[in-house]
Amino acid sequence: MSSSTTTPPAGPQKMTPSEAFVETLAANGVTEMFGIMGSAFMDAMDIFAPAGIRLIPVVHEQGAAHMADGYSRVSGRHGVVIGQNGPGISNCVTAIAAAFWAHSPVVIVTPEAGTMGIGLGGFQEAKQLPMFQEFTKYQGHVTHPARMAEYTGRCFDRAMSEMGPTQLNIPRDYFYGEITAEIPQPHRLERGPGGEHSLDEAAELLAKAKFPVIISGGGVVMGDAVEECKALAERLGAPVVNSYLHNDSFPASHPLWCGPLGYQGSKAAMKLISKADVVLALGSRLGPFGTLPQHGMDYWPKNAKIIQIDADNKMLGLVKKITVGICGDAKAAATALSQRLAGRTLACDATKEARAREIADEKTAWEKELDEWTHERDPFSLDMIEEQKKEPGNYLHPRQVLRELEKAMPPDVMVSTDIGNINSVANSYLRFEKPRSLFAAMSWGNCGYAFPTIIGAKVAAPHRPAISYAGDGAWGMSMMETMTCVRHNIPVTAVVFHNRQWGAEKKNQVDFYNRRFVAGELDNQSFAGIARAMGAEGIVVDKLEDVGPALKKAIDMQMNQGKTTIVEIMCTRELGDPFRRDALSKPVRLLDKYKDYV
Repeated sequence: MSSSTTTPPAGPQKMTPSEAFVETLAANGVTEMFGIMGSAFMDAMDIFAPAGIRLIPVVHEQGAAHMADGYSRVSGRHGVVIGQNGPGISNCVTAIAAAFWAHSPVVIVTPEAGTMGIGLGGFQEAKQLPMFQEFTKYQGHVTHPARMAEYTGRCFDRAMSEMGPTQLNIPRDYFYGEITAEIPQPHRLERGPGGEHSLDEAAELLAKAKFPVIISGGGVVMGDAVEECKALAERLGAPVVNSYLHNDSFPASHPLWCGPLGYQGSKAAMKLISKADVVLALGSRLGPFGTLPQHGMDYWPKNAKIIQIDADNKMLGLVKKITVGICGDAKAAATALSQRLAGRTLACDATKEARAREIADEKTAWEKELDEWTHERDPFSLDMIEEQKKEPGNYLHPRQVLRELEKAMPPDVMVSTDIGNINSVANSYLRFEKPRSLFAAMSWGNCGYAFPTIIGAKVAAPHRPAISYAGDGAWGMSMMETMTCVRHNIPVTAVVFHNRQWGAEKKNQVDFYNRRFVAGELDNQSFAGIARAMGAEGIVVDKLEDVGPALKKAIDMQMNQGKTTIVEIMCTRELGDPFRRDALSKPVRLLDKYKDYV
């Protein structure tokens, strides 16, 4: 295990528990935290500033935890969130779940009711450990003030070693008093490439493969393994597909890049992986939603040999049947495989040029289809397009908008996407040149994710352009954090797709409930106007030719003027494919009063 470069005070020393807590934060390199101030941790908060720690106050604690997630995903460091005991802490549950599925090393500090009042039903008392037990990798509960530094350090260590959120639960009276404590030196686990036998097996399968395909997953991003993945792909001449919502795990300009799998992914990627005889899943858990059939294609290769590499042994073979499982670091494993293949004649060498042409042809065909796919083609969407021609104002086709946004993206951009219909379709259009650039709620899929997450990302990387995507439904859950941006000079750009509906769910009512719409319509005020009322800039876009210039103007204001801008894009009510239909079928009504309704 290797130590952090930050050196804590040496040896046991007399201090308060608050000082032990704060010194341990500083030893772990914490410079920013997100949350809302509260009496439960005020003694520690009083000394954040002299320890070099900035507490960024937010509007709502869910936003704070999302910001910690975004901060962590960009920086590769801990994200830290804190709040008042009880309701302040319970507000964070949803966002910690999102961080769990993103494998983000977020530490949530949960001050608790005082020890002399626990169990009496006092003010803001709650059992805070059960709230988070499903979404944390480790829960540290401080059992005595003298153990404050010990538990704090362990939570930070475990967040890194276990690749996910940890919880530090502290009774509020344990911040006070005098203790003798030694600030623990941070420890970081050094991961290896995996077992020699499994690596040899994998190398043999790759050497014999005639059509190898690499899935570049989130582990490639987290392990800084893009260059190693690229070297292995180039040696094999293998097409590289991104795992779901990890479009930043391989550079889009590379000839071997083919785009993402999963919902609204790349047809080129799906067609090419369907031909694979060996699939190397590098740093991917192969989650069920990320490999589901799409565009009418059940593309997962039925007879291919699957090599799965993941730093968490519990993920190996969990979702897909595999031939070889390697528990190892994506970067180290890719290097080890490249070394084993060096100097060897591979079966795929003979078809390398033909495969390169096939990759290029499939990508060209997919780009052409996207260019021509200007609106959704199902009857309901066509009806909606005609219907909205009768309404005042102009409404833009979401796919055309997404294409124009893609073209206008600045270099080195960071993008976060919310859940929902248009945001999910964006998966077809988002492509990146470097890792730590795309952030989504992954399998958790919660609304209100994108905007606070990009705020946290911007805090971690203020030199990078930061853009969030949200529909009007999800935007309503998060737009109040615009005030956080304005108050604390954190300039970002938010793109809001205003189509006046809960689109993802409404599509199910189209397909399964004969267009009987219940609770799906949204009557919104001007989001650009609300933005201006909160002190930000607001731009309304209702002409296609204005989409790109509006985004560029907003980015210019973000990077050169320090201003947050909400770009409100007026979209038609046409809908993409249903987001999920795993529990849906045509309804059967048994009661007489309902049967004619079907």
